[in-house]
Amino acid sequence: MSNRKKNFEIAVFNEDVRACEAKGEKHPNFGKEWSDVHYFEVEAYDEAAARKQIFQRYPERKGFVITNVNQMTEFD
Repeated sequence: MSNRKKNFEIAVFNEDVRACEAKGEKHPNFGKEWSDVHYFEVEAYDEAAARKQIFQRYPERKGFVITNVNQMTEFD
């Protein structure tokens, strides 16, 4: 593990919201915008730590899914 944090971009959506939308229903807790992918930037030492940060805010047990994690390129 590096001593320096890196920036990651993480793509997240909610599969439960997508399922409700497909049936023409509204999700009881989250808006329909969560059927679309949302992008978040986090600072972490590695990809696993970045995923952990996102799942603390957007837990799997509530239907959230990470579709992609990209380490962002830094320019000097």
